[in-house]
Amino acid sequence: MKNRFLLILTFISITIQAQVFGELTGYVKDEMGTPLFGASVYLENTQIGITTNEDGFFILKGIEPDSYNLTASYLGFQPQTKFNIIVKSKGNQQYNFFLTVASEKLQEIVITNRKISRPKETPLSTQTLSANEIATYPGGNNDVVNVAQSLPGVSPSVGGFRNDLIIRGGAPNETVYYLDGMEIPNINHFSTQGSSGGPVGMLNVAFIDDVTLSSSSFGAQYDNPLSGVLQFKQRKGNNRKFNGNFRLGASETALTLEGPLFKNNAKESKTSFIVSARRSYLKFLFELIGLPIRPDYWDYQYKIAHKVDDYNEISVLGIGSVDDFSIEAPKEYDEEQQATLEQVPIIEQQTNTMGVSWKRRFKDGSGFFQTTLSTNSLTNQFTRYQDNETKSNVYFSNNSKETETKFRFQYTKFLSNWKFSTGVNTQYSNYSNSTIDVRSNIDYNTKINFYKYGYFANTTTSFFDDKLDFSFGFRLDADTFTKNNSRSANFSPRMSLSYNLNEVWKLNASSGIYYKILPYTSLGFRDASNNLINKDADYTQSIHYVVGIERILDPASSITFEGFYKKYDKYPISVLDGISLANKGAGFEVLGNEEIETIGKGRTFGTELLYQQKLTNNFYGIFSYTFFYSEFTGFPTSKYVPSVWDSRHLISLTGGYKLKKNWELSSRFRFSGKTPYVPINKEETLNSYPNIVLDYSRLGEFKLKTFNQLDVRIDKKWNLKKYAIDLYIEFQNLLTHNAPQPPEYGLERNDKGEQVTPKNLVEIKTDNGKLIPSIGFVIDF
Repeated sequence: MKNRFLLILTFISITIQAQVFGELTGYVKDEMGTPLFGASVYLENTQIGITTNEDGFFILKGIEPDSYNLTASYLGFQPQTKFNIIVKSKGNQQYNFFLTVASEKLQEIVITNRKISRPKETPLSTQTLSANEIATYPGGNNDVVNVAQSLPGVSPSVGGFRNDLIIRGGAPNETVYYLDGMEIPNINHFSTQGSSGGPVGMLNVAFIDDVTLSSSSFGAQYDNPLSGVLQFKQRKGNNRKFNGNFRLGASETALTLEGPLFKNNAKESKTSFIVSARRSYLKFLFELIGLPIRPDYWDYQYKIAHKVDDYNEISVLGIGSVDDFSIEAPKEYDEEQQATLEQVPIIEQQTNTMGVSWKRRFKDGSGFFQTTLSTNSLTNQFTRYQDNETKSNVYFSNNSKETETKFRFQYTKFLSNWKFSTGVNTQYSNYSNSTIDVRSNIDYNTKINFYKYGYFANTTTSFFDDKLDFSFGFRLDADTFTKNNSRSANFSPRMSLSYNLNEVWKLNASSGIYYKILPYTSLGFRDASNNLINKDADYTQSIHYVVGIERILDPASSITFEGFYKKYDKYPISVLDGISLANKGAGFEVLGNEEIETIGKGRTFGTELLYQQKLTNNFYGIFSYTFFYSEFTGFPTSKYVPSVWDSRHLISLTGGYKLKKNWELSSRFRFSGKTPYVPINKEETLNSYPNIVLDYSRLGEFKLKTFNQLDVRIDKKWNLKKYAIDLYIEFQNLLTHNAPQPPEYGLERNDKGEQVTPKNLVEIKTDNGKLIPSIGFVIDF
């Protein structure tokens, strides 16, 4: 028996350790999408390389599974490197290169050490993460938006458990999101309507090619950003063979399938698909450990890409979710869980976004245009009860639905050393809402619909032998609903400059004026006389000034230092609370569903240091430090008050090391300084409990303790003939530091959980400074 057992173990070991190889495929094209025949593609520090065929396609075979840097080069073009490519025996995604033309002096032989580069339109305040970096991010739980919170200048949410993108002291709703050029208003489960954050991201990392965050110098094609643009680039499904991916994580399970359609006997199909479904099991996990909340969600995602001919391509994509947040009374009394049971809202949400995009490349190779038609919807039922267990005595209810139908056309033309881009976008919005707010004596029904439209243009070129890059663009936006918002009133110019002092030093600068329309929750709000009292609201304005210097240390590392100043005007102020809405939107609430006045001001300014090291000698890492001030006015509008994001100090350090035999160790450390918070009004809260009433007049009097969190992740990969397995273990909050949160209160009760008479508020003792271990695995087949 013992010998038989040893024989089985030996067989398993031999099977796992048997030599297997992977392969990489992809295309090399120019900026217009024209295939580059004969381009060189090779894995750095290996002898593996090949040239592309007439379609620009390449396939590298016989690769030992490991991590590599993949480089593509072509005569007269700037080389491009994709870092930290993880080659597996199964499930390798396609890697596509789009090379830019080199300067005239480099037309014969291209030699450059600038592998870390940024677009000329956005030469600073921009960071990009690859799919591999996101998938192995420590503490990220395969959540794309959660990972983006670790990028430079992004503050962690209060308590560190939400996906709010708070960029350089701006509010959470100041960022817009684009998926393959299609705007997505909502990217989180249980999202805050009127804002954009939530506890869990909706995007499946298996779809992602890369993610780019721009915190200034936004392209003219993006409307409504005030602090940031987060762009998600999706990959196409495999057009040669079927693949699959199964992931089991700490809170969810996901299945992704991809492959060719209508392939017949051809080597590759003109049509490919990738589709996924995810299911949360947090509901069952929380029930098992006795927590009162029951978050439950599904989401789905898909993309179909079809190559009509050599010059036309059509893509169909979509994403959606079904969310249900309910509660269940715990079996045993616990004061913290009892307070949570009484105070949390009951949320039911459904979202859906889908679109079709047509891209046509000009036959003369001089440019292309892209047309996108999309629609999205959000249904939100947000309810607060006096008694959550019986769902009785509603004191706040928001039952709303918002839908948008969008059309976007962008035309790009290359003439000599100039790049011109122009386009239009239109949007039809339909919003309905039924709100009951007992505290504020509000009870109304509303329904509005209107058109929003814009025109944009941008030009980019280089001067002085490509030493000076110049970009100028503008937007004109207006709508048919709000008053006093003509296109001229919302003229939005932006300009950026980048000057190469020499091969390793670079100066960057940008400035721009940006506008954002108010959320539907504000536009559709009605007073007691059924009047749309926010109809005369202005667009919120943000003016950015950024300067920076960049030093290229070696082909894979750089250091940048930037100074930034953001000036806000016409910011909405709550008439009820007398506070800028910039201080709201990062909680479970409905933002903007109240009377507002767009007369507020604000300013955020500071400096940012960033060091970036792409994969070199098995190590990669990013370090950033941001020092800033963030303050906004309420009533009175002449007095600036530190915002609830004014932590002054942000530190982010993420790195990883590739060990032998496909082991990897990575870690993430985040730090945030003391942040102001709004205390509760105890007297009013006691009278209206479980409704929590905040005292905004005391903002700035109290600060939370500093936030710091260290997460560590260990990955081990096995590559079999038919499967590739990644097993990972994560340790979140390894330093067991308490996440800072404002004091929480509940009704005083005895040991049996019975309410004490007369009723009284007591502070709830919380302990969230615990080490959180988790384990998960990914199987590619």
